[in-house]
Amino acid sequence: MTGLIVEHRGAVCLLTIDREDARNALDAATSRAMDEAISAAEADPAVGAIIVTGTGNRAFCAGMDLKEAERIGAGHGLIPGRGFGGITERRRTKPLIAAINGTAVAGGFEIMMACDMVFAADHALMGVSEVKRGLFAFAGGIQRLAAQVPRATALAMIMTGELLPARRLYDLGVVTEVVPGDRLLDRALEVTQAMLANSWQAIANGRELYELSTGMDTAQALAVGNAWGKATLASADSREGIAAYAQKRDAQFGQR
Repeated sequence: MTGLIVEHRGAVCLLTIDREDARNALDAATSRAMDEAISAAEADPAVGAIIVTGTGNRAFCAGMDLKEAERIGAGHGLIPGRGFGGITERRRTKPLIAAINGTAVAGGFEIMMACDMVFAADHALMGVSEVKRGLFAFAGGIQRLAAQVPRATALAMIMTGELLPARRLYDLGVVTEVVPGDRLLDRALEVTQAMLANSWQAIANGRELYELSTGMDTAQALAVGNAWGKATLASADSREGIAAYAQKRDAQFGQR
Protein backbone atom coordinates (compact mmCIF):
# COMPACT_ATOMS: atom_id res chain seq x y z
CA MET A 1 0.00 0.00 0.00
CA THR A 2 1.19 3.50 -0.81
CA GLY A 3 0.00 6.78 0.62
CA LEU A 4 -1.57 8.07 -2.58
CA ILE A 5 -5.21 8.15 -3.70
CA VAL A 6 -5.77 8.43 -7.45
CA GLU A 7 -9.22 9.51 -8.66
CA HIS A 8 -10.68 10.81 -11.90
CA ARG A 9 -13.18 13.68 -11.85
CA GLY A 10 -14.17 13.84 -15.49
CA ALA A 11 -11.06 14.89 -17.41
CA VAL A 12 -9.19 15.78 -14.19
CA CYS A 13 -6.83 13.31 -12.53
CA LEU A 14 -6.88 14.04 -8.78
CA LEU A 15 -3.90 12.89 -6.73
CA THR A 16 -4.28 13.03 -2.94
CA ILE A 17 -1.29 12.40 -0.69
CA ASP A 18 -2.78 10.23 2.04
CA ARG A 19 -0.26 10.10 4.88
CA GLU A 20 -1.97 12.46 7.31
CA ASP A 21 -0.30 10.93 10.37
CA ALA A 22 3.07 11.88 8.83
CA ARG A 23 1.88 15.35 7.78
CA ASN A 24 1.64 13.95 4.25
CA ALA A 25 5.42 13.64 3.99
CA LEU A 26 6.47 11.46 1.06
CA ASP A 27 8.20 8.20 1.75
CA ALA A 28 10.00 6.54 -1.15
CA ALA A 29 7.01 4.35 -2.09
CA THR A 30 4.58 7.26 -2.23
CA SER A 31 7.02 9.34 -4.24
CA ARG A 32 7.29 6.52 -6.79
CA ALA A 33 3.50 6.14 -6.83
CA MET A 34 3.09 9.84 -7.61
CA ASP A 35 5.63 9.60 -10.39
CA GLU A 36 3.82 6.62 -11.91
CA ALA A 37 0.40 8.28 -11.58
CA ILE A 38 1.57 11.44 -13.32
CA SER A 39 3.21 9.42 -16.11
CA ALA A 40 -0.07 7.53 -16.57
CA ALA A 41 -2.08 10.77 -16.64
CA GLU A 42 0.33 12.31 -19.14
CA ALA A 43 -0.14 9.29 -21.41
CA ASP A 44 -3.94 9.14 -21.07
CA PRO A 45 -5.71 11.12 -23.82
CA ALA A 46 -8.84 11.35 -21.64
CA VAL A 47 -6.95 13.32 -18.96
CA GLY A 48 -6.64 17.04 -19.54
CA ALA A 49 -5.13 18.19 -16.24
CA ILE A 50 -3.82 16.95 -12.90
CA ILE A 51 -4.56 18.29 -9.42
CA VAL A 52 -2.39 17.35 -6.44
CA THR A 53 -3.54 17.87 -2.84
CA GLY A 54 -3.23 16.29 0.59
CA THR A 55 -5.49 14.59 3.11
CA GLY A 56 -6.85 16.61 6.01
CA ASN A 57 -6.31 20.30 6.71
CA ARG A 58 -2.99 20.37 8.57
CA ALA A 59 -0.50 19.68 5.81
CA PHE A 60 -0.31 19.54 2.04
CA CYS A 61 3.10 17.87 2.18
CA ALA A 62 5.90 18.12 4.73
CA GLY A 63 8.49 17.04 2.18
CA MET A 64 10.73 14.04 2.69
CA ASP A 65 9.74 11.48 5.32
CA LEU A 66 12.52 12.17 7.81
CA LYS A 67 11.80 9.06 9.89
CA GLU A 68 12.32 6.90 6.81
CA ALA A 69 15.39 8.96 5.91
CA GLU A 70 16.89 8.21 9.32
CA ARG A 71 16.44 4.48 8.68
CA ILE A 72 17.48 4.17 5.02
CA GLY A 73 19.18 7.46 4.19
CA ALA A 74 17.95 10.68 2.66
CA GLY A 75 16.96 11.23 -0.95
CA HIS A 76 14.99 8.07 -1.72
CA GLY A 77 11.98 10.14 -2.78
CA LEU A 78 13.95 11.71 -5.63
CA ILE A 79 13.06 10.11 -8.97
CA PRO A 80 15.99 10.29 -11.42
CA GLY A 81 15.23 12.84 -14.12
CA ARG A 82 11.87 13.82 -12.61
CA GLY A 83 12.73 14.96 -9.12
CA PHE A 84 10.88 14.82 -5.81
CA GLY A 85 7.56 13.03 -6.12
CA GLY A 86 8.26 12.70 -9.83
CA ILE A 87 7.30 16.37 -10.18
CA THR A 88 10.00 18.92 -9.41
CA GLU A 89 12.20 18.19 -12.46
CA ARG A 90 9.60 16.68 -14.79
CA ARG A 91 8.86 18.10 -18.23
CA ARG A 92 5.09 17.96 -18.65
CA THR A 93 2.60 18.61 -21.41
CA LYS A 94 -0.50 18.81 -19.20
CA PRO A 95 -1.36 21.42 -16.57
CA LEU A 96 -0.54 20.50 -12.97
CA ILE A 97 -2.51 22.35 -10.30
CA ALA A 98 -1.79 22.39 -6.56
CA ALA A 99 -4.59 22.55 -3.98
CA ILE A 100 -2.66 23.47 -0.84
CA ASN A 101 -4.83 22.26 2.03
CA GLY A 102 -2.32 23.02 4.80
CA THR A 103 1.37 23.54 5.42
CA ALA A 104 3.60 23.10 2.36
CA VAL A 105 7.23 22.90 3.44
CA ALA A 106 10.53 21.58 2.12
CA GLY A 107 9.81 19.13 -0.70
CA GLY A 108 6.11 19.92 -0.41
CA PHE A 109 6.89 23.56 -1.19
CA GLU A 110 9.09 22.43 -4.08
CA ILE A 111 6.18 20.41 -5.51
CA MET A 112 3.92 23.45 -5.13
CA MET A 113 6.40 25.73 -6.89
CA ALA A 114 6.61 23.29 -9.82
CA CYS A 115 2.85 23.49 -10.40
CA ASP A 116 1.22 25.73 -13.00
CA MET A 117 -1.52 27.10 -10.74
CA VAL A 118 -1.70 27.12 -6.95
CA PHE A 119 -4.93 27.32 -4.95
CA ALA A 120 -4.28 27.67 -1.23
CA ALA A 121 -6.42 27.39 1.88
CA ASP A 122 -6.43 30.63 3.83
CA HIS A 123 -4.73 28.98 6.82
CA ALA A 124 -1.86 27.45 4.81
CA LEU A 125 1.78 28.23 5.57
CA MET A 126 4.55 27.66 3.04
CA GLY A 127 8.32 27.72 2.81
CA VAL A 128 11.67 25.99 2.56
CA SER A 129 12.49 24.73 6.04
CA GLU A 130 15.39 22.46 5.02
CA VAL A 131 18.03 24.70 6.59
CA LYS A 132 16.68 23.64 10.00
CA ARG A 133 17.66 20.05 9.12
CA GLY A 134 21.09 20.83 7.68
CA LEU A 135 19.78 20.76 4.11
CA PHE A 136 18.69 23.23 1.44
CA ALA A 137 15.96 23.09 -1.20
CA PHE A 138 18.08 21.98 -4.14
CA ALA A 139 15.34 20.02 -5.98
CA GLY A 140 13.69 23.13 -7.41
CA GLY A 141 12.60 25.23 -4.44
CA ILE A 142 15.52 27.68 -4.42
CA GLN A 143 15.72 27.81 -8.21
CA ARG A 144 12.04 28.73 -8.57
CA LEU A 145 12.19 31.19 -5.69
CA ALA A 146 15.06 32.90 -7.52
CA ALA A 147 12.92 33.18 -10.65
CA GLN A 148 9.66 34.24 -9.02
CA VAL A 149 10.25 36.01 -5.69
CA PRO A 150 12.17 39.23 -4.91
CA ARG A 151 15.69 38.62 -3.62
CA ALA A 152 15.31 39.90 -0.05
CA THR A 153 12.19 37.82 0.57
CA ALA A 154 13.51 34.70 -1.15
CA LEU A 155 16.84 34.74 0.68
CA ALA A 156 15.12 35.32 4.02
CA MET A 157 12.98 32.24 3.37
CA ILE A 158 15.98 30.16 2.27
CA MET A 159 18.33 31.18 5.09
CA THR A 160 15.92 31.27 8.04
CA GLY A 161 13.57 28.45 7.10
CA GLU A 162 10.64 30.52 8.36
CA LEU A 163 7.26 30.04 6.70
CA LEU A 164 5.03 32.60 5.02
CA PRO A 165 1.22 32.63 5.00
CA ALA A 166 -0.66 31.91 1.80
CA ARG A 167 -1.86 35.50 1.44
CA ARG A 168 1.72 36.81 1.47
CA LEU A 169 2.67 34.43 -1.33
CA TYR A 170 -0.48 35.46 -3.18
CA ASP A 171 0.70 39.07 -2.96
CA LEU A 172 4.06 37.95 -4.39
CA GLY A 173 2.37 36.21 -7.33
CA VAL A 174 3.32 32.68 -6.27
CA VAL A 175 -0.23 31.63 -5.29
CA THR A 176 -3.06 31.91 -7.82
CA GLU A 177 -5.92 32.22 -5.36
CA VAL A 178 -6.51 31.98 -1.60
CA VAL A 179 -9.83 30.45 -0.56
CA PRO A 180 -11.48 29.20 2.64
CA GLY A 181 -10.25 25.72 3.50
CA ASP A 182 -13.66 24.11 3.13
CA ARG A 183 -13.93 25.48 -0.44
CA LEU A 184 -10.41 24.62 -1.56
CA LEU A 185 -10.86 21.47 -3.61
CA ASP A 186 -14.19 22.58 -5.05
CA ARG A 187 -12.62 25.82 -6.24
CA ALA A 188 -9.56 24.11 -7.72
CA LEU A 189 -11.80 21.67 -9.58
CA GLU A 190 -14.14 24.44 -10.71
CA VAL A 191 -11.33 26.48 -12.29
CA THR A 192 -9.60 23.42 -13.75
CA GLN A 193 -12.77 22.07 -15.34
CA ALA A 194 -13.60 25.51 -16.76
CA MET A 195 -10.08 25.68 -18.19
CA LEU A 196 -10.59 22.31 -19.88
CA ALA A 197 -13.57 23.66 -21.82
CA ASN A 198 -10.92 25.44 -23.89
CA SER A 199 -8.79 23.81 -26.58
CA TRP A 200 -6.43 21.38 -24.88
CA GLN A 201 -3.90 21.84 -27.68
CA ALA A 202 -3.98 25.60 -27.26
CA ILE A 203 -3.52 25.17 -23.48
CA ALA A 204 -0.51 22.92 -24.06
CA ASN A 205 1.00 25.25 -26.66
CA GLY A 206 0.49 28.36 -24.54
CA ARG A 207 1.99 26.67 -21.50
CA GLU A 208 5.01 25.45 -23.48
CA LEU A 209 5.61 28.86 -25.08
CA TYR A 210 5.50 30.48 -21.64
CA GLU A 211 8.08 28.02 -20.28
CA LEU A 212 10.36 28.54 -23.27
CA SER A 213 9.99 32.32 -23.08
CA THR A 214 11.22 32.49 -19.49
CA GLY A 215 14.69 31.46 -20.72
CA MET A 216 14.79 33.72 -23.80
CA ASP A 217 14.96 37.40 -24.57
CA THR A 218 11.85 38.95 -26.10
CA ALA A 219 13.09 38.77 -29.70
CA GLN A 220 13.86 35.04 -29.40
CA ALA A 221 10.52 34.36 -27.74
CA LEU A 222 8.65 36.23 -30.48
CA ALA A 223 10.50 34.27 -33.15
CA VAL A 224 9.49 30.97 -31.54
CA GLY A 225 5.88 32.14 -31.25
CA ASN A 226 5.80 33.20 -34.90
CA ALA A 227 7.26 29.84 -35.94
CA TRP A 228 4.30 28.14 -34.26
CA GLY A 229 1.81 30.72 -35.46
CA LYS A 230 1.03 29.44 -38.95
CA ALA A 231 0.14 25.96 -37.68
CA THR A 232 -1.92 27.44 -34.83
CA LEU A 233 -3.91 29.73 -37.12
CA ALA A 234 -4.62 26.84 -39.48
CA SER A 235 -5.55 24.32 -36.79
CA ALA A 236 -8.95 22.65 -36.50
CA ASP A 237 -9.37 24.06 -32.98
CA SER A 238 -8.72 27.57 -34.25
CA ARG A 239 -11.29 27.19 -37.01
CA GLU A 240 -13.84 25.82 -34.54
CA GLY A 241 -13.22 28.58 -32.01
CA ILE A 242 -13.62 31.33 -34.61
CA ALA A 243 -16.73 29.70 -36.09
CA ALA A 244 -18.31 29.28 -32.66
CA TYR A 245 -17.76 32.96 -31.91
CA ALA A 246 -19.26 34.02 -35.23
CA GLN A 247 -22.25 31.71 -34.74
CA LYS A 248 -22.74 32.75 -31.09
CA ARG A 249 -22.42 29.23 -29.69
CA ASP A 250 -20.04 27.34 -27.40
CA ALA A 251 -16.98 25.92 -29.13
CA GLN A 252 -16.76 22.14 -29.40
CA PHE A 253 -13.08 21.29 -29.55
CA GLY A 254 -11.83 17.91 -30.66
CA GLN A 255 -10.03 16.71 -27.54
CA ARG A 256 -12.88 14.49 -26.23
